[in-house]
Amino acid sequence: MPTIVEILIQTFGKECVRTRDEARVRVASNWRQTEHLNCLALLRPKTTEEVSQMLKICNEFNQPVVPHGGLTNVVGGVVTKPDEIALSLERMNEIEEINVQNKTATVQAGVILQNLQTVLAGNGQHFPLDLGAKGSCMIGGNIASNAGGLQALRYGVMRNLVLGVEVVLADGTIISSLNKMVKNNAGYDLKQLFIGSEGTLGIITRAVLKIDDLPKSRNTAFVALESFEKANLLLQAAKKQLKNDLTTFELLWQDYYELMTSSPSSYSPPLPQTYPFYVLMEALGQDAGKDKILFAELLENWLQDGLIADAVMAQSQQELETIWGIRENIDLIFSVHSPVFLFDVSLAISDMDDYIKKIRSDLQQVWPSLNFYAFGHMGDGNLHLFINCGTNDQETKHRVDAIVYQPLQQISGSITGEHGVGLEKKSWLYLSRTAEEIELMKTLKKALDPQGILNPGKLLPD
Repeated sequence: MPTIVEILIQTFGKECVRTRDEARVRVASNWRQTEHLNCLALLRPKTTEEVSQMLKICNEFNQPVVPHGGLTNVVGGVVTKPDEIALSLERMNEIEEINVQNKTATVQAGVILQNLQTVLAGNGQHFPLDLGAKGSCMIGGNIASNAGGLQALRYGVMRNLVLGVEVVLADGTIISSLNKMVKNNAGYDLKQLFIGSEGTLGIITRAVLKIDDLPKSRNTAFVALESFEKANLLLQAAKKQLKNDLTTFELLWQDYYELMTSSPSSYSPPLPQTYPFYVLMEALGQDAGKDKILFAELLENWLQDGLIADAVMAQSQQELETIWGIRENIDLIFSVHSPVFLFDVSLAISDMDDYIKKIRSDLQQVWPSLNFYAFGHMGDGNLHLFINCGTNDQETKHRVDAIVYQPLQQISGSITGEHGVGLEKKSWLYLSRTAEEIELMKTLKKALDPQGILNPGKLLPD
């Protein structure tokens, strides 16, 4: 009797199916490139119909399947075991339609985010999802992980940017819900089941996305502040005075700013390193002349009022790249410290300062020589933490996790704002979801994937 791999090769051909040895040339993850992909086979469908046929076969064999997008997931969401089949959407990479009038783009799941944005810009349009991995992450993975990023303050997360999806269920059933309307109250909004489900309920193959007019102005500043309270007051003032043009409000604690503007970093500090907080603030608008004048006047007024201590506004492309480089060059942390644990937590803005003080203190009591860096999307309540305490064994990782995650339960925070749960956080899910919520998630999983073949072991606690 032929094996499942042999059946898949006979059915779809070598172009669509890579054997274990052929798949080994690939990295297992673009986040951690030290390991090569070790799977039973790698499937590379070209159409939704091929995805459907592949899943029908895998379901008949009770064969686990792990969906692969751009492999930029950082929580173990694409970890593939030797006895599991990987299914990559990389060949489903067509931008099928851009409708400027209706402000929609219909795309296949394998379209790379940055490629979509480049094509849209040529049509005077903008898709506002903005994250560090945009040059390799794929739209299907963005949807499956409910990606957030740097412009969520204004545009929302991926959940807010998707109008419709096409999904293939575990048994091969195609659910085509490619809605192009903002309002559609005809029953359950099924797409929401799959957004953020991390490939555990179905494989996303196509999507209809909301797009917007390409901004005509971009004004960016780095601001120094004397307290967290003033950072919060600045956020409220910027929202009120810049209104919907305020797109980004990134908060950096002093430790992170100092690291990013000191050797071996290539960036010099645009502002003195002595302040406790810094904010990268950006506004995108439609009137280049008026927008720049307003932005500069607001900075000047805030300086005179003592709301901000110092500020620098980007006046050239090079200055813009420097400001953003200081915020985004997180690879520097890994070159300076090893090992590093990273976290993305979500919580109310009013709780941020006390939360960071508490976990920093608790960590330092255990590891006095701790290196701790905090920064993130203050405007939408999502912070990133990078922690180095000297070792990375399982016992240390669990202890660090507990210190970081457990306080979130008391303040109704979340263990993840945008990275997802994957393998790494599923044992802590109970801190952010009630027992009843988790049981309902398991019920949905059982209903849509009775044999549990889709991305098994991820997201839901065992």
